[in-house]
Amino acid sequence: MPSQLHEVLLQLFRNRPALAPELLRDALHQELPSYTEVRIDSADLTEIQPAEYRADLVVLLLDGVPVFGIVVEVQLSPDERKQFVWPAYVAGLRARLKCPVCLLVITVDDACARWAAKPINIGGGSRLIPWVVGPSGVPEITDEAVARADPELAVLSVMAHGKDADADKSVRIALAAQLASVDLDDDRSTLYCDLILTSLSEAARRAFKNMRAFKYEYQSDFAKHYVGEGEKKGRADLVLRLLTVRFGQLDDGIKARLTSASSADLDAIAERLLTAQTLQEALG
Repeated sequence: MPSQLHEVLLQLFRNRPALAPELLRDALHQELPSYTEVRIDSADLTEIQPAEYRADLVVLLLDGVPVFGIVVEVQLSPDERKQFVWPAYVAGLRARLKCPVCLLVITVDDACARWAAKPINIGGGSRLIPWVVGPSGVPEITDEAVARADPELAVLSVMAHGKDADADKSVRIALAAQLASVDLDDDRSTLYCDLILTSLSEAARRAFKNMRAFKYEYQSDFAKHYVGEGEKKGRADLVLRLLTVRFGQLDDGIKARLTSASSADLDAIAERLLTAQTLQEALG
């Protein structure tokens, strides 16, 4: 049965199918054909074979017609069985689409990435070479504007680098991803904000909690609008949004309390909500 981490990683690609070709192009430096549309396609790769072949996800690039297919597989640990089914995924999708196809493997540690990147000997001199992105291949996104332009990649960046030995860098990556997440729809905001916190090391999580978030020198227009220096209303608006993402719709009394709170109180609430389990705990 797929694990929660496996499904969460796939959800990033479901929410933003363009993440797959972005990683191929930017992380792996692969050339792709020209396309005008990216969409999720059926992951059922069974044709007339008696066995069922179902990949994790299929992303299709189109330019009026299919021009490239991407089989996306999330691999959390080595599994020698995949050496036999991955070629079937690629061959089945290529037969169905009648266009070039590749295998993109996403891993959560570099040792698994090295295993997955080994060429698969099919026989008769033919080989399948998976294209693999491990943590070291995911960009370190610390700029809020870049994160807001691609929230899923920003969250993937936290998942890849949140436990880095450099806790300060992990915190900068987490801050950028959090700012990118709070302005999304509630479902994505809730998922991504929780992922950001759980992806940090203990040291980074402590630093994230203790950091005076509103005194960070933000660069993006979005961040300046909400947390620009001296803008207490902006601080209250952002705290309100963060509390709503974590704990659901707030009543009018709490909204009024936040509106009239001092800057110091707003800072304290923002820090507490990073680890608070309840709304009351966050509000103090």
